[in-house]
Amino acid sequence: MRTPEIALIAVGLSMDAFAVSITLGLSIKKPAFKEYITPGLYFGFFQALMPLAGFYAGTIFAEKIKHLDHWIAFVLLGVIGIRMIKDSLSKDEDKPDENKFRFISMLLLAVATSIDALAVGVTFAFFPINIFSAVTIIGLTTFIISICGVKIGNVFGVRFKSKAELLGGIVLVALGIKILAEHLFFNVA
Repeated sequence: MRTPEIALIAVGLSMDAFAVSITLGLSIKKPAFKEYITPGLYFGFFQALMPLAGFYAGTIFAEKIKHLDHWIAFVLLGVIGIRMIKDSLSKDEDKPDENKFRFISMLLLAVATSIDALAVGVTFAFFPINIFSAVTIIGLTTFIISICGVKIGNVFGVRFKSKAELLGGIVLVALGIKILAEHLFFNVA
């Protein structure tokens, strides 16, 4: 597998992280450098880690998690999305922006958006590939796309900040439902 193919895979894998980064950007008024870089670091790291783990775990582990990966992503994204919806409907306006970037929240989002990358890593095991080069491309691509997502979400959120967090929560729940539906109804095995 060559670099252009890996780059295309990297862009595809980073789309869930991009969507979540947009929702994070929607929820903050004036992002500091930390708010731009944090999603990129978390999502980029986990998007690189999962294919590496998948590559080394091989097909045995993939067969075991294949039946659960969509449920894990659905639950994690659903819980976080519902919490964002609940927070958006709360009348408390003094919530600090940094709450969206707490360690546990970012960790759950990073894991939920990178589960598919685990399966990609398993498929890498069947190709002649430099796995370290591949995961570096995937991680860096996701890092950059996530930072762009925060910026895009913030620009949109500044204009529509009253409903931004509600929209972000709905997007996360919808993303979880999409992942679950794709695996339950459209996955031909």
